Amino acid sequence: MLTVRYFAGARAAAGGVSSEPAEAGSIEELAQLLTDRHGERLGLVLKAASFLVDGLACHDRGAALPAGATVDVLPPFAGG
Repeated sequence: MLTVRYFAGARAAAGGVSSEPAEAGSIEELAQLLTDRHGERLGLVLKAASFLVDGLACHDRGAALPAGATVDVLPPFAGG
């Protein structure tokens, strides 16, 4: 079981949910599961989002997720 935490626009797109459990083997699978769960608005955010797995950036969306991991969903941020 994973813990998914949403930040900023990802939280808004997930209907205000700040965290929730999920079962997925990779970021790619997780993105599809979360899109199915919350809708296409979140799906669009997930396509552009960055993901941290247990605090480390994960650039390979097909890489295996460790059991019990915390996955942070970070949408693109504006500003400078």
